[in-house]
Amino acid sequence: MDRPHPGTAQEGLDVFLGHWTGTTQIEATPLRPARSAAAELTFTKAAAGYAVLQSYRHTETDGISVERHGMFTMDADHPDTVWYHVDSLGQPREAPTRCTLHGGVLTVERHSGRDTSRHTFRVDDGVLTHTSEIRLADASAFALFLTSVCRRT
Repeated sequence: MDRPHPGTAQEGLDVFLGHWTGTTQIEATPLRPARSAAAELTFTKAAAGYAVLQSYRHTETDGISVERHGMFTMDADHPDTVWYHVDSLGQPREAPTRCTLHGGVLTVERHSGRDTSRHTFRVDDGVLTHTSEIRLADASAFALFLTSVCRRT
């Protein structure tokens, strides 16, 4: 790079670094009842701290498993954190999403033509809580989709 980098992704995300395990509570949908799953999250420093890699996996009692992987990095032109994201559900890939980090709460809102999802991550008293909410295209409010509560292992 020929210009100074505004910071590293790790600076704001260091509280999340590590391996976390716990439980995900998945809310009921028209297709499936509410249920819980074993959850695992990992946040790892990469590229000398210019990125933080994030992995999420939950496995339900019936064997259904979902994986999501992301990379948080700093925008070189703005003091923002951005998130690149892929998952095992086969959804179309999206452009990087801008994130906010305020008071130790990392918030990511992803917009697509069909919905908006909002993820929040926070660590309080050694407990990582990840919530995912969804707002369908015609809805006025977000609805809780899942909540993961994990401890560092």
